[in-house]
Amino acid sequence: MELRKELGRLTLTIVTFLVFFYFPVESLPFDNAVSEALALARWYAREHVILCLVPAFFIAGAIAVFISQAAVMKYLGAKANKILSYGVASISGSILAVCSCTVLPLFAGIYRMGAGLGPATAFLYAGPAINVLAIILTARVLGLELGIARAAGAVIFSIVIGLIMHLIFIREETDKVKAQMVLPDSEVSRPLWKNILYFAAMVAILIFANWGKPDTGPGFWAAVYALKWYITALVSLFFGLILILWFNIKWSYILATALATMALALIFPHHPPIAFGVAVIGLSVITARGKDETGEWFNQSWGFARQILPLLLAGVLVAGLLLGRPGHEGLIPSEWISRAVGGNSFWANLFASVVGAVMYFATLTEIPILQGLIGAGMGKGPALALLLAGPALSLPNMLVIKSIMGLRKTVVFVALVIIMACLSGYLYGLLF
Repeated sequence: MELRKELGRLTLTIVTFLVFFYFPVESLPFDNAVSEALALARWYAREHVILCLVPAFFIAGAIAVFISQAAVMKYLGAKANKILSYGVASISGSILAVCSCTVLPLFAGIYRMGAGLGPATAFLYAGPAINVLAIILTARVLGLELGIARAAGAVIFSIVIGLIMHLIFIREETDKVKAQMVLPDSEVSRPLWKNILYFAAMVAILIFANWGKPDTGPGFWAAVYALKWYITALVSLFFGLILILWFNIKWSYILATALATMALALIFPHHPPIAFGVAVIGLSVITARGKDETGEWFNQSWGFARQILPLLLAGVLVAGLLLGRPGHEGLIPSEWISRAVGGNSFWANLFASVVGAVMYFATLTEIPILQGLIGAGMGKGPALALLLAGPALSLPNMLVIKSIMGLRKTVVFVALVIIMACLSGYLYGLLF
């Protein structure tokens, strides 16, 4: 028996016993916190899994199968032109407009295909942070200064964080370049323009199916929102044609899936996820039966879902237990948070950055939350800090990033986002 090891176990047992012995169950809002955790998980399952994550899994699976490793390395690899690779990664968010969880399968796809750590983490930050609609709404609802500061900060952050990650782990990046240099060139089975249209169709489905309702009055964004399911249906038909013509999937399978989807859309016009879910099931059955590249596409997509979904669910439950949903309380009272982010002290900015990094924000929800907090006395600096850290990170997001690139890189990435958000918020608060 190793005495030191056994003493450690005994100490842990005693500490655990004392924690439970003195646990202030009566004074903590456990019932409410558990309800909030379950309510947040239900909301997440209803609003984000079918329409956001499932299309993202299929896109990530397609990146792994249909995009050559040489192409990923050429534009995003550790040896790629820095201006090109960081430029592509940093502006990606303006196209994707996804939340911190939906970007994860896409990040995992390009990282595993050989993207350099710097461009990959720049993409990971920029994907949810540089959302054009969110930035416009920030300027309209919270003020033009804050909107401009958010847009500039998000673009600069993504590049700076990517470059720092590259420099910190430059030895590993150098080894990766050496390993990539000896890889054989992969065969190209399909012209580039066909792959571009194929991916563009899937990204368009992801974007328009998740187009959020703007809080402002009529305008371009509201018009797109009103037509979003018609646009999604048209793009889906185009996508079906691509699968028939270029991927040799039988037209009868696509037709049967399309008819079932249309029938459910007519029967349940106010519940689009039902029809969308049937279309996803049809695509899954069709591709899972494939013995060629379409079968591999399904296997890769399922692999991403199997790795990411359980971690996201666990993270959402813990985040809901601690912080509750927007407008509701978890174990940590909302009043404590409102008090901690008042004024523009360094600690207020740091607290806002940490809370923003842990809490889960769906796309655009951070704006009404901040509106309420500013009304309760939140300073402008902490508001910007939360806007820069919140949309890009969350507890569920961190758990998945750790499983993709390891604990050390995840800790550095999260720390960089929090530190830069805190310093930016502090400086902004001093100036404005």
